[in-house]
Amino acid sequence: MSDPLGRAPLRLVVPAALGTAVLVLPLLALVARSPWASLAGQLASEPVRQALWLSLWTSTVAVTVCLLLGLPLAWLLARVRFRGRGALRALVTVPLVLPPVAAGVALVAAFGRTGIVGGPVLDATGFALPYTSPGVVAAHVFVSLPFVVISVEGALRAGDPAYDGAAATLGATRWTAFRRVTVPLALPGIAAGAVLAWARSLGEFGATITFAGAYPGRTQTMPVLVYETYQSQPDAARALSLLLLVVSVGVLVALRRRWLGVAA
Repeated sequence: MSDPLGRAPLRLVVPAALGTAVLVLPLLALVARSPWASLAGQLASEPVRQALWLSLWTSTVAVTVCLLLGLPLAWLLARVRFRGRGALRALVTVPLVLPPVAAGVALVAAFGRTGIVGGPVLDATGFALPYTSPGVVAAHVFVSLPFVVISVEGALRAGDPAYDGAAATLGATRWTAFRRVTVPLALPGIAAGAVLAWARSLGEFGATITFAGAYPGRTQTMPVLVYETYQSQPDAARALSLLLLVVSVGVLVALRRRWLGVAA
């Protein structure tokens, strides 16, 4: 079917093609330069297994925490009118644009051994969050929570609040309406936010290495291992990056309906 506006002008097609090349060529180069002959051995090594397992379970725990905290926060932003709601929404989105290393420094200032929260906790319990596996989870939650909040808030705003009102007229409390009406209607947005948050958590590097360090088996996640490996073993680093690329493509496939507009 021909376009009624005619052919696309070259002055738009050429920069569009260049933009595509900027995005796609590095990915193709990674695939082409990966050590396919030794790929299985690289990925089966003990450091890789430890880093992969740590990344998977910390990302999963982080997403669980993000859902527990982000769903009520998204509901508050979408359904409750209060003074300062716009400012709160802006603050929630700050981690999306904050440089990852700066996010790590902020976490140290709050939850480090001398942080405004971490210091009193250390004095009272002897527990310090930095350089621990829970510290990795904390870093992941900080950078991933906005994805859940934004996705769920968008889904809640797209839904009709009249359903909640109908539930209230039938005697449902606001909590019952939230559980039985609001959440089921927002499930696509909740699922999309969870997948995006999990993928962001899996790829987190800057805040993690700044706040939790890079101790093998304890805080050394896959992105941290890629960075450290690249210094001495570029081929191994490319193999690890290829694995993360496969995971990223899998996330896009899982979200193709919502974000790519591609039918299943």
